[in-house]
Amino acid sequence: MDRQDCGVTSCREREKLPPISSVPARGSKPPLPSLGTLVDTLNQRRGRVRDADTPATPPGLKHVRDLPPIGGGPARPKQRASIDTLPPTVKAPFPCEPVIPLRTKTAKDFLEEAEHAALSGDWREVRDFYLTTFDSFIELNAAFKREANAPFDTIDDSGVDGEFVNAVYDALVQTPADIQKSVLKGIINSLLREWKGPRTKDDLRAYFILVQNPQYSSTGTYVIYAHLLRQMAALSEADHHFLAHWLKKLSSRRFRQPVERLLQFISARLFPAEPDELPPASKCAWWIPSATKVLALFNAANSVSSPPIMPFSDFYNIALEHIDFMDEYRIWQSYGNSSRSEDSRYPSFLAFCVPWHHSVCVCVRDVQLSRKRCDLKKKLRVTFVGEAGLDMGGLTKEWFLLLVRQIFHADYGMFTYTESRCHWFSSWKCDNNYSEFQLIGTVMGLAVYNSIALDIHFPLYCYRKLLTPPTAPCDQDASVGTATATLDDLRQIMPELAHGLDELLNFDGNVEEDLCLTFQVWQEEMGAVKSYNLRPGGDKIPVTKQNRKEYVQLYVDFLLNKSIHKQFAAFYHGFHSVCASDALMLLRPEEVEMLVCGSPQLDMSALQKAAHYEGYSKSDATIRSFWEVVLSFPMDLQKKLLHFATGSDRVPVGGMADLNFKISKIDAPTDWLPVSHTCFNQICLPPYRSRKELKHKLTIAISNAEGFGLQ
Repeated sequence: MDRQDCGVTSCREREKLPPISSVPARGSKPPLPSLGTLVDTLNQRRGRVRDADTPATPPGLKHVRDLPPIGGGPARPKQRASIDTLPPTVKAPFPCEPVIPLRTKTAKDFLEEAEHAALSGDWREVRDFYLTTFDSFIELNAAFKREANAPFDTIDDSGVDGEFVNAVYDALVQTPADIQKSVLKGIINSLLREWKGPRTKDDLRAYFILVQNPQYSSTGTYVIYAHLLRQMAALSEADHHFLAHWLKKLSSRRFRQPVERLLQFISARLFPAEPDELPPASKCAWWIPSATKVLALFNAANSVSSPPIMPFSDFYNIALEHIDFMDEYRIWQSYGNSSRSEDSRYPSFLAFCVPWHHSVCVCVRDVQLSRKRCDLKKKLRVTFVGEAGLDMGGLTKEWFLLLVRQIFHADYGMFTYTESRCHWFSSWKCDNNYSEFQLIGTVMGLAVYNSIALDIHFPLYCYRKLLTPPTAPCDQDASVGTATATLDDLRQIMPELAHGLDELLNFDGNVEEDLCLTFQVWQEEMGAVKSYNLRPGGDKIPVTKQNRKEYVQLYVDFLLNKSIHKQFAAFYHGFHSVCASDALMLLRPEEVEMLVCGSPQLDMSALQKAAHYEGYSKSDATIRSFWEVVLSFPMDLQKKLLHFATGSDRVPVGGMADLNFKISKIDAPTDWLPVSHTCFNQICLPPYRSRKELKHKLTIAISNAEGFGLQ
């Protein structure tokens, strides 16, 4: 029974006490009772109190051990008394928070006991420790909290002795089976007992400890694990905030283990090895939502950690590849919106006829001719004037490749190439005409919509801005693309300036007199230097030791948001004019970057494993020589080979295996160069006589691969 129940029960007992005898009239004195009469009266009162305590569970509390309701909805009302419904005459305050008992055992003491038990076979002391510790949230805090009754109510310190927790869990898997079962029973008791009422920081500490338990790797523990996850998922946003910051303090190995158990739990629930291994899915529909919410908690902890504890891709569940995602997405997208418009279908093609080496302005203006959004969502087809190539995908790739090269050329002045080898938006003002940025956003959206990976080098912060918000507002004047900027974000784009601001924050001298800075900054725009105030009257406000953090934050926000606000807003609306979709809400900035630029991993070994052959087999001498040459190429030549074969030097999101790469035999003299069909990701090789000859011909072909032709 929890603390609140104890308070309610005491109130009920108070109701059942014998009534207070009426007060005699003022001025009269009651007769003094005899000793026998006094004894009889006390016995009668004891009998009444004993009768009042007889029921083991009051009628209103018969469900006191029920678990919380499924999902995050409101709890099912229980027929039990509340202190708010009691008459004022019997109301009493809730009891104070229990005092955590003092435990003096340390990790060293425990390890010595566990080692002695393993050698002697006498597990009594270890068994008693596990039985006591996992029986309640209070005991968990008593065992693992560094100071039993200290508050530890900040996000910076959970107050948990991590070394002790690790030692206890590492030893647990080596203990006899009865001890492991007793721990699980204790967890059941603590979960049943502790879920009611508002959460305290000690409760959060208990969840923080329990979620690290290694026993949840077995499907036999999944029912208990599911209830733990449900309670954690139902915590308030403020409680999740604390847990996320505590979780990020775990070591990489200790952090990864519960993440892997969560992924395994989700996979096993979706695809059980045995039909009767787990309870029926119809009765456990809340399992996966609870697990994904807790997994999101770990993902949030990973995101706020700098650098991240583990790659974000490690949160992917490979087992889910067996699910029809498109079908699931349609169900999700149509949820609550059954009336789908027929205009959501986009048939036919969007065709461009482009003169070879055409001006980028004219090419991009052609996109503007498609004034309806539905036209932009047609399959793109490109024809180069004077070229005989038929666009089965290769010409579109080539057009985007040439277009991007010109867009980001320094002569256009729309983007700057920073010292961190990435592109960023120019801050030049163009009389409120930012349509060129909108057109470039549209081009990038078209590339994503047509599954074309672009050779664009935007920093990750750019994609965060594209997802702020993830769906474009209907009001064109609404603020978009303004994401919270930090010094780490600036470091991706302008590392030298970020380093200088770091030095300012750590400067030990007199900031105002030694550095002579004000809240006014200067910026070069098209060869002219202009000044801007970070605050009203900023040129009169000196930067001091007290306000330097504000100065740095305002400066970073000015550089990454305010100085390019109109440019990026136009770019944002152009991108979302093509890619407007609820699916963007499901993506991280890194995933949007992969959609735009493809995978950063250029793995030719993976391409070799996924390759298909026509007229050759993988054991033929020509094929063996081909892969020996390709694998020995430097990165730049490998990219040229990829561009030669596919029309793009970018790897698709799914990796090399998604290219469907093919090598075909061509009956041609060996003095011919290799031929490619970029529409089909195909290379045609004559049967060269030697590895040296193959390398020479292949290098010439891939180094001069621009243009199309039909023989």
